[in-house]
Amino acid sequence: MSAGEPRWLDDDEQATWLALVSTAVRLPAALDVQLQRDAGISHFEYQILAGLSMSPERTLRMSALADFVDGSLSRLSHAVKRLEKEGWLYRTADPADGRFTLALLTDEGWGKVVDTAPGHVAEVRRLVLDPLTKAQQKQLREIGRRINNAIGPDSP
Repeated sequence: MSAGEPRWLDDDEQATWLALVSTAVRLPAALDVQLQRDAGISHFEYQILAGLSMSPERTLRMSALADFVDGSLSRLSHAVKRLEKEGWLYRTADPADGRFTLALLTDEGWGKVVDTAPGHVAEVRRLVLDPLTKAQQKQLREIGRRINNAIGPDSP
């Protein structure tokens, strides 16, 4: 093989790649189906609410929340607008630095997370954790970390 020639995938590498791509596409869709059916929200919206629920005082700067949900500020703003209409969160200027906007989970939003989390966790267990042994779960965690590190420093 010459230096300018691509390193084509062998059969095992291609099978690995296709399995990963299929999972990367199908898993978010499956989580969306469960959350839409049971809670009327998307997985992205659930991640916003869950991220706030796990934060001190249920509050995050919008930029930090965008990092947490791995979404652009534009996509986050559109989703937050819908969640605000439901009364599950609100935005306000950061009193420490008015250049930033804070997202705050309301009591109603906390209730939505509390009501939604059990079904979501059950689906995550069913789709991801239960089919794997503890050793495979550890391998998957390490594989995910290695791939995310290769993608770049902004990876979760």
